[in-house]
Amino acid sequence: MADGSGAAALEVPRGQPVVDGLVRLLDLEPIEKDIFRGGSPEVSLQRVFGGQVAGQALVAAGRTVPPDRPVHSLHAYFLRPGDPSVPIVYLVDRIRDGRSFTSRRVVAVQHGEAIFSLAASFQKVEGGLDHQGAMPDAPDPETLPTLAERYAPYADELGMLARIPRPIDLRYVDDPPFARRAAGRRGDRRTQVWMRADGALPDDPLVHLCVLTFASDFTLLDSVLVTHGMAWMTDVRGASLDHAMWFHRPFRADEWLLYESESPSASGGRGLATGRIWTRDGRHAVSVVQEGLVRVIGRQAH
Repeated sequence: MADGSGAAALEVPRGQPVVDGLVRLLDLEPIEKDIFRGGSPEVSLQRVFGGQVAGQALVAAGRTVPPDRPVHSLHAYFLRPGDPSVPIVYLVDRIRDGRSFTSRRVVAVQHGEAIFSLAASFQKVEGGLDHQGAMPDAPDPETLPTLAERYAPYADELGMLARIPRPIDLRYVDDPPFARRAAGRRGDRRTQVWMRADGALPDDPLVHLCVLTFASDFTLLDSVLVTHGMAWMTDVRGASLDHAMWFHRPFRADEWLLYESESPSASGGRGLATGRIWTRDGRHAVSVVQEGLVRVIGRQAH
């Protein structure tokens, strides 16, 4: 396949075997009451992907909550870079079990130190007021290039980033940050991507919640970069600092979801991004907010 410019698409591992690997990655090993252990994919990354540790921490919390109480919000902090060469231990604290709400706190530990913390709230399903805004316009995902097709002209520049296995099918509605940079574009302030697991997932609702938590960290901070016409690794180095999600309505993570994000502010070497995730039939499923480290290369702190 080609991306329209004549460049051949990269042979990036994807599809059901990679999705099955993600499901196994999220299937933590219980090692004691409220203590779980998780691993990392066998890829050459310097640190653990933030979405992975967030997804695994939500699995750990969810395993201690009755299945009739789905998560409705989570708030997390990335404290230290994770080491992908050793397991991560997740310690769950059962903060509260009320009549309607259940609260959990999870700390992820490596080398005797906390690398991540998560607070999650779960709620018994109930009715009530219901309203939402209109879903933004976007072309059908099937009409858009795959990520491999987007990456092909920039494979040498992107290096390992363009070749790692991808369990999530991402389709940018507009150009990704590196392509906008190459075209000299800046000031866009918004990004849109369609995304779904690149294969079928089990019916367990917790799996879908945790897969979307994993995927939500991929493109959110792109909105900070496109505002300034910059790209990761070329102009900016970054990392997630915190991450918050509110789950409004049911969804399946193996069906198309539209993820729209924008950046209201960047300052002090940090950028803030807000996101909304919509089901294909127009239901506002999830809201996301993240602050990330966005240091311009050559302006590193001493």
